[in-house]
Amino acid sequence: MRTRRVSKKLRKIFGRKRQREISELSTSGIHQAVLRAIATAPALPTSGDYLDVGSGTGELLRLVRAHYPFRSFGCDYTDKLLSIPGAEIHTVDLNREPLPYGDNRFALVTCIETVEHLEDFRTVVREIFRVLQPGGIAVFSTPNILNLRSRLRYLSSGFYNLFGPLAPDESAIHTTRGHINPVSWFYLSHALLSAGFRDLRATVDKYQRRSFVVFPFLIFPLHATNWIVQHRDKRTYGTLDERNASAVRAMNSPDLLLGRTLIVTAVKQV
Repeated sequence: MRTRRVSKKLRKIFGRKRQREISELSTSGIHQAVLRAIATAPALPTSGDYLDVGSGTGELLRLVRAHYPFRSFGCDYTDKLLSIPGAEIHTVDLNREPLPYGDNRFALVTCIETVEHLEDFRTVVREIFRVLQPGGIAVFSTPNILNLRSRLRYLSSGFYNLFGPLAPDESAIHTTRGHINPVSWFYLSHALLSAGFRDLRATVDKYQRRSFVVFPFLIFPLHATNWIVQHRDKRTYGTLDERNASAVRAMNSPDLLLGRTLIVTAVKQV
C-alpha cells in the first residue's frame, strides 16, 4: 500500500512537469528567434502596418511593437486568448475564410506556430502574400519535423515529433496541441515560392541536445543514401533541377538535422 502511494505521488510530480513542458513548447525562445529573423531580413520596411496571423495571446505583437514603429494587428480563430492590452484582434477561421484585409497592406506579416494547425496551409500562404505589400517581409515558423530526433521517431512509429494519432471527427481533441498538419521545410518553401515569395531564408530557434547524440552516428550514412536518392530523382524521375536543388540540399543541413523549430523568412518582391 505504501509503495502504491509513493508511486502515485511520483506520477503526479512527473506528470505535472511533463504537462508543463508541453504547454510551454511555444516558447519565448521561438519569439526571440523570430525577432532575430526580422532584424536580419533584407530591406525591412521602416514603417507601416504589421499583422500577426494566429496571434494567440498577443505576446509577439507586443514584442514587435516594442522594437519597430509598426501599427500592429492580429487575427486568430478567437480573441479570448488575448492577454495583451491595446491589441486589435480580428476573428477569422483560417480554414474557411480569407484574411479580412485589403491587398498590399502590410509591411510585415508573421505566422508563428500556426501552419501545423491548418487543414490547408497553402491557401493561408497565398493570402499572406496577397495582403503583404511589395517589398514586405513575411516570417513563418513551424515544428521542424526533419531533425534527427523526429526522423527516428517517424522511423519507429510513423509519427513525427509533436504530431501523433488524431481522433476522427473530433476537432476539439486534436493532438498534439492541435497539430494536424506536419509541414517540412521543402513543402513550406515550395508553397512560398509558388505563391510568389523570393529570397527565402531558413533558420532554427535552437539545437536539440538529443539530436546531437545521434548526429555523429547518422550523418555519414544519411548523406551517402541521400546522394543516391537525389541522383535517382534527377536522372530517373526528373524531379530535381536548379529550381529546387537548393531547397532539397537544405533538408540535410546541420540546422535542419539539429534544430527544434523551423523559422523561414520570405520577401514579396517589388
